[in-house]
Amino acid sequence: MTAIFPPTSRYALTPTGTFVRADGTPVTYLKRRFVPAPENFALLQWHRVVQGERLDRIAAQYLGDPEQFWRLCDANRALRPDELTETVGRRLAITLPEGIPGVPHA
Repeated sequence: MTAIFPPTSRYALTPTGTFVRADGTPVTYLKRRFVPAPENFALLQWHRVVQGERLDRIAAQYLGDPEQFWRLCDANRALRPDELTETVGRRLAITLPEGIPGVPHA
């Protein structure tokens, strides 16, 4: 079976379900993805937002991939990505992916 989403997608590990219509046609759908609690992420460092910053550029700087902006959203409990850069001076947690432990007191 071919993966529906690339391994770097926020939906890569989200399971699918199948709904069968009255006429017997199966419809595959993506099950709900629950946003993990920020406490589940190991903090690497903090980033302070400056005027005109974009989340994709912050993701590229710290995570090496602008498409990983969603990891910053998850780590900072943001449902709307733009909210993370709206306030100049806001501190953003830059974290490891969920489930990867950090080094205590590093």
